This record gives sequence, C-alpha cells and structure tokens, in this order.
Amino acid sequence: MASEKPVTLKDLTILGKENIPSGGGFLILPSQLGYFDLLRLELVLAGREIVYVLKKGAALHPLLRVHLERESVHAMEFTPGETETSAYRSAMADAAKSGAVIIYLPAEAATMVSPMTTVPGTKLEFLLKAGIPVLPLHVHRRQDTALPIERRYSDAEVIFNFGKVLQGEDTNLPNYQESLLLLSEQCINECAALDLSLGYALILGFKKHGTRNSVVDGKDDKILRFDKVFATALALSEVVKKETKKDRVGIILPPGLGGLICNVAVVMAGKIPVNLNFTAGRAAIESSIRRGEIDRFLTADIFVRKMQSFPWPPSKQLILIERILPKMKLAIAKWLVLSKILPAAILAAMLGISKKGGRKEALLLFTSGSSGEPKGVALTHRNLVANVMQFGSRLGMQSNDSILGCLPLFHSFGCTVTLWFPIIYGLHLVTYPSPLEVKKLAQLIEKYRITLMISTPTFLRSYLRGVNRESLASLKYCVTGAEKLPSTVAEAFETRFGKTVLEGYGLTETSPASNLNLPDPESLGDEESGYCWLPSHRQGSVGHVVPGMAVRITNPDTDEPIPLHQSGMIWFKGPNVFEGYLNDPKRTAEVLKDGWFRTGDIGRVDLDGFLYIEGRLSRFSKIAGEMVPHETVEEALVKAMGLENETVRKIAVVGVPDIDKGEALILLTSMPGGPEHQEILDLRYRLLDKGMPPLWIPKKMIRVSDIPVLASGKLDVQNCEKIAKAGM
Repeated sequence: MASEKPVTLKDLTILGKENIPSGGGFLILPSQLGYFDLLRLELVLAGREIVYVLKKGAALHPLLRVHLERESVHAMEFTPGETETSAYRSAMADAAKSGAVIIYLPAEAATMVSPMTTVPGTKLEFLLKAGIPVLPLHVHRRQDTALPIERRYSDAEVIFNFGKVLQGEDTNLPNYQESLLLLSEQCINECAALDLSLGYALILGFKKHGTRNSVVDGKDDKILRFDKVFATALALSEVVKKETKKDRVGIILPPGLGGLICNVAVVMAGKIPVNLNFTAGRAAIESSIRRGEIDRFLTADIFVRKMQSFPWPPSKQLILIERILPKMKLAIAKWLVLSKILPAAILAAMLGISKKGGRKEALLLFTSGSSGEPKGVALTHRNLVANVMQFGSRLGMQSNDSILGCLPLFHSFGCTVTLWFPIIYGLHLVTYPSPLEVKKLAQLIEKYRITLMISTPTFLRSYLRGVNRESLASLKYCVTGAEKLPSTVAEAFETRFGKTVLEGYGLTETSPASNLNLPDPESLGDEESGYCWLPSHRQGSVGHVVPGMAVRITNPDTDEPIPLHQSGMIWFKGPNVFEGYLNDPKRTAEVLKDGWFRTGDIGRVDLDGFLYIEGRLSRFSKIAGEMVPHETVEEALVKAMGLENETVRKIAVVGVPDIDKGEALILLTSMPGGPEHQEILDLRYRLLDKGMPPLWIPKKMIRVSDIPVLASGKLDVQNCEKIAKAGM
C-alpha cells in the first residue's frame, strides 16, 4: 500500500526554518498540503504535539483520510457559519495554549494551474480570527512551474517556505496574503532554470520541439518548422558576428518569420536584440539608437521602402535579410545537420553561448512613451526565463496549442510571448505584421485553429465589427493588456463570440507579465461533496499574480506600507522585475528600492488575491485634494454618451493645471456634435443624475479628428495632454 512507503526529507527543501517557533502553540496555514506534504511536515515538526483542523466533510485524499483516523492522530473538524464556530475557535485556542501545533488541512480544490493558495479567502478569514499565532507556509511543487526544457521533476520534489509568525493585530488576511506572496517569490528564486541564459534556453527549446512545432507567416502562409527556423537563425548569426563588435543589434521589422529569425540570430551571435519602435517619432528613435550604441540593423528592403518617415541610418549599417538569406542555403543546411546531431552543450560551446546568463543584459526594450520620453529597459537573462516560466505555468498550454503573434516586437508582450515563450514551451506560432487587420487575423485564427490570442482593448473593439462568431471558435484564451479593459468591451466581445476576455497586466519593467485572469475551473462537485472551488477570473480585476511575484501596497505620497486591501501604490518583487534603466541611475533609483519596483499604478488586492488596477498615477488628477481616476471617468462617459458599441476609441480624459483646484479634467472627443459649451452642460447633468461626484465631471470638451493612440494600442497620454493644454 502507498501509505506504507517510508517518507523522508530527501526531496524536500526547507526555507525559513528559523521562523518555526521552538515553543508554544501556533497555527500553520499552508498554501496547499497534499498527503506526502503532510507526512514530511510531521517529520519537520518531530517531537511536537500536532492537532489537525479541517472543515467538516472536507474532501481529502483517501490516504490522508486514513492517516487522520489513526488513534495517535488528533483531528478537529469545524463548521463555519454555524453557532458552534466560536466554540471551535475556543477549542483551537485552548489547544494552542497547551503548546500544540495546529495544522489546517485544505480540502481538495478545483483550481487552475499554479494557484497562490488552495484556501478560499473566507476560510482564511475565519481561521485568522481564532486569536492564535499563525505561521504561514508556502508549499511549492517544483513540477508546477518547471519549464518543458528542464528535467522532469517528481511529485515528491517540494519546497517548504515558512514565513514570519503573525501575532496579535498583525494576524489578518492582508498580512497573510502579503507573506504568502513573498514566500512564493523566494521559492521561485530557488528554481535552477532561472540561471539559464536565454540563448541556452532557446537551444534546448529548438532541439526539443524542432520537428514538432512550426511557425506560420500569415502574410503568405509560409510554414517553417522550428528546426529550420533555428538553422536559418544560426547561419544569420555568423553574419551578425562578422558585421559588428558592438553588444547590441537593432531589429526593425514587424511580427513575422523574418522578425523571429532575426531575434534568434542576434541571441545566437551572443549579442543583445533591440527591437526598435518604428512608429515612434524621429527624436525618440534617434535617442534609442544613440543610447543603445547600435551600429548594425537587421531589416528588409520592402520595409525600408514602406517606412519612408523612419530615420534610416546609412545603408552600410543595414543588414537586409531577404538579400543575404537566399545566398546562405549551404550554411543553413550545415547548421540544420549540426543542430540535430550535436548535444545542446556542445552546440552552445561552438556558438560561444554560455549556459548561465543570470543578471547580465539579454534584451533591451524602450518603453512606449505614453506619458513621457521612452526609457531603455534592460532585461536580464533571469528576467526573461523567469517570465516565460511564470506565464507558461499559469496558462498550462500543450504542444498542439498555437499562439497568434501580431503585436509589435518592440512591445513587451509581443516580444516575450511571441518570441521566447513558444520556442521554450514548444507551441505553434502564427504571425501577422499588424494587429489592426482583424478580418485577416480572424481568418488565420479559424484556418490554423489558434488557441491563444494576446490583444489590447483598442484592438478588440475592431473584432466587434465584421468578424463572424465561428472565426474565433478555436480560442481557449483571449488575453488583453496594455490598458484597462472597459466592461462594455468585455461584455460586447463575450456576447458576440462566446469568449470571456481575460484581462491581464504587466509592464515593460516586469518582462512583462505580472498578472493574469484565467477561465474558472470546472467544479469537482457541489458544496456538500466537500470539495473546494476557487475562482480564477474576476471581472474588473487583472487576475492573480503569476507565481513568484510578491505585492506590496503603499501610500502614494509617503511610500509607507498600507494593507493590501486598501487602495494605494502597487509595488512588485520577483525574478522578472528588471534591474534598472539603461545608463539612468537617477530614474532607476526613483522606482527600485531594496528589490521592490514602484509601478506607478494605483490599485488593491481583494480577499481572494485578485489585483484591481484603479489607474496609473499619471492618469489621476488631484482636484481640490481628491484623487480622481481618469479611466473610471471615461467608463462613465462611455455609458452616458451611448458609446458602448463603438469599435474605436472616441473619448479620452486628461488633467490640466487649474489655478482654483489644482487640476481640472478635460474631455477630448472625436464625436461630431453641436456647441461644445451646451454639450458639456448636458453631459454634466446626465452624470450628476447617475451619482457622479461634481469634481469628477470634465470642465471642458475639446473636439479632435481622432483620439491619439500608440501602435501598442495604448492611449497616447502625452499627445492628449498637449491637445488639452493648447485648447485651454
């Protein structure tokens, strides 16, 4: 019988053991606890009296149930919500006073991959109010976050991480959640894969998935297997090495087979790819090239001709791929053979690719500049490998799944999710150069049975016009980010296509994914069956943090910590958090403190761990001492103006200086209409009738031909503010 197999501490890593009290009673609240985890925990606590606490009728592993029925094991069952609740709390408190260690046993739970915890917030609140010191325990199963290119981890390989004991007034849900997230972050940092260089991770990915997965160039339906993509990139990498001695190489290409090959080639040349934002202004582009110290650029003839406004460097600095690749058939054939027969380690040595990358720069991205001059975000090997691991472990995709890659490669989501992620995880990739041509994209989704689409609310609006419901039938996930998802867009998309839009969140500085909503899991049974069900999606939130991300909330003015459930400045800590802006220590010091990153966004966490973004600090106005969120005002205006079904953005709210109240709100609109003064007056009455505070109502309306939007789909805040100030 499996229960008779001796359990040892051989496959267990223990962190925070010094936090386990040597005397006195306390409650251990684990994130999850399976049968073998429990047996190991008993070994860790050898010599201490243990009392197990569980919900009456909770569904448990059969072996665990047998274990609890032994005479030597003490178990206590409680029924939350009934009159005996206080009696059970008293019994727990009495057991703790006698010096016993009380361990809560979570029921088997229906949940998505890699949850923060398998205990619902309401149960945690019940247990935390028992008046007993609480020892948080994060249980990390290595197989849950392992990359496909790693060795297979067994069920037994686990990390226990004990947090600091919560006592007295500190014993509350926000503090417990904050502790658990920090413990998760520490566990992820123990993963050996984070030491891999991006180049070596890609070599392992190409070798593992080379004949099974492919890239489709949606422009001409050309299909190339991963092994041939790899061979082509290796041949091109030899050219890159000869052409420049600089560390960084520019890439000026849209999403497509060419863009993928060029990025891989630069990495295989031992250099740092810089995908330049060809939609930015001349000054921003020239600044990026200068600060990146770039002297060679991979691009294509057709793109040079198309982008006439781009400040192209001298032709001798351009490496035009469609001119040189056709001449490299022999080199490609050579690398195709070598990449198959040589082990990854020998191949890497031949290429000069180190197995370990760590905290060295692997990728340079420039922020979109939606609210200021673009900043150079230097992401490390550790950042990128970590985020691929985090994002991939949450989605749990299979080798037959496919991704639509149409976001710009200079966009952080477009880069991580459509370049490195599919290669390392072994997923099909279908590319297209523009996210705007939604009819063509819908055809590709239908033709190639695409399962994951990454988009933005701005681009999703376009699908609501002229795309058939059947075209998107294959999608498992429609993930959106870059800007707040309006409820009107989410509801309209679900009504039309029967697909829930899963809002996520991330920043260039977090490589980028930090949060993700997922489809809710199917129930394992009704409440009476004893199983636990945890939501993975909550409308209006950006979802749970990815594994290994810690969250802190502070007062925006003082940076003093406040409870997670209160609204304030969001800070992140994790292996995917960048280590600084390129040659800019001043701005780096403004956002990085002791490993924590100040996001600039205002938000809060709810009792089930969902993060809510209430707006970017730059998209708040302080009016008469009150913080007014522009995006909340915009959502109310959309409803008041009847714009729910519009497929493009028609309004934007910005703040401008105001002598009397500090700031005033200005409404930009591309809607035609009558006199602006009369319209803003009518709008004011409508908003007041709906209960909007007077301070939140725009002071003036300015008509524009189009609302300025960046190529990434984000609102161009900087240009909106210029228009508003000029119109005052």
